[in-house]
Amino acid sequence: MLTDCHLHLIDRSKLSYPWLETVGALNHDHLYETYAREARRAGISRCLHMEVDVAPHDIGRETAMIEALARRPESLIAGAISACRPEEADFPAFLDHIRANPFVRGLRRVLHVMPDDLSETPLFRDNIRLLSGTGLTFDLCTLPHQITRAIALADLAPDVTFILDHCGVPAIASGAHDSWARGIADIARRPNVIVKISGIIAYADAGSWDLEVLRPYVETVTGAFGFDRMIWGSDWPVCTLGGSLSTWVAATHALFGGASNEERRKLFSGNASRLWGL
Repeated sequence: MLTDCHLHLIDRSKLSYPWLETVGALNHDHLYETYAREARRAGISRCLHMEVDVAPHDIGRETAMIEALARRPESLIAGAISACRPEEADFPAFLDHIRANPFVRGLRRVLHVMPDDLSETPLFRDNIRLLSGTGLTFDLCTLPHQITRAIALADLAPDVTFILDHCGVPAIASGAHDSWARGIADIARRPNVIVKISGIIAYADAGSWDLEVLRPYVETVTGAFGFDRMIWGSDWPVCTLGGSLSTWVAATHALFGGASNEERRKLFSGNASRLWGL
């Protein structure tokens, strides 16, 4: 069974998602019922909701919406990763509020669509240091050319677990590998960073990718991090840019078919259980 560490839900009747206007293929509702039906069929037994970069005034409302879904009978949702704004002066107060809610397991500030130097401001870095001792994880969603900035954040708070989303977002469709792989090797040297094998079919050519296209990227990440520092995620519905949720699950099982039962257990669920106490 799989623990999905990277589910996005989109409900435009409740929240505002400014970025959706630029991604027509995703610019509609993606609701829990649709996800849960396919997830159960694919062997997903629980999930964590990942923030969807809602408008800043909706960050708290997004968490409340996901908590309400988690309270439904037999819900798959076990917790949430909240959006945050470490570049803002009120982050410490926000952090105090988040720490009072055990449903929130970690934080993320999307960086791959922001100016490269956002995470280098003194205020941003001071606020990242505040995560030390909180038990909250911090997801890093960065492009390959931003990897040095992700490394700098991980080095600021060595007792905080940072999670590199989507294998570091490799440009699979263009075949770019070597420079991305060097960055993966570098960030993997930080013991407080783990990697998320999540929805990388979205970065491949939707019309032509197969397992052998994905394999070099998965093998590079596995070799750098090892099975003790990897977790799995769907990145639904973003993964649908490259195939269905079930297609990504099937590809995952095929790509890791040569791993031992214990290695698969760690990747598919065990590491997530240990990391967040699920």
